[in-house]
Amino acid sequence: MTIRVRLFASLQEKWRIDQIDLESTGMEKVADVWLNLTGEELPSQVLVAVNMEYARPDTPIKDEDEVAFFPPVTGG
Repeated sequence: MTIRVRLFASLQEKWRIDQIDLESTGMEKVADVWLNLTGEELPSQVLVAVNMEYARPDTPIKDEDEVAFFPPVTGG
């Protein structure tokens, strides 16, 4: 299974990745993609989109999906 992963803003800076294609089996949901990429549990404040639609950590994924992770939005 191939999943395209995109990171934005501070997540991109922290992990030094803006886009990567992950080839892996065993990824069934968005949280699995984050764990596969970072080795960490998905923080609750990180926003997620699958194929450009907001998603939840338990959203199922399939081959060739694009999963994007966004840091929390702040400002005034």
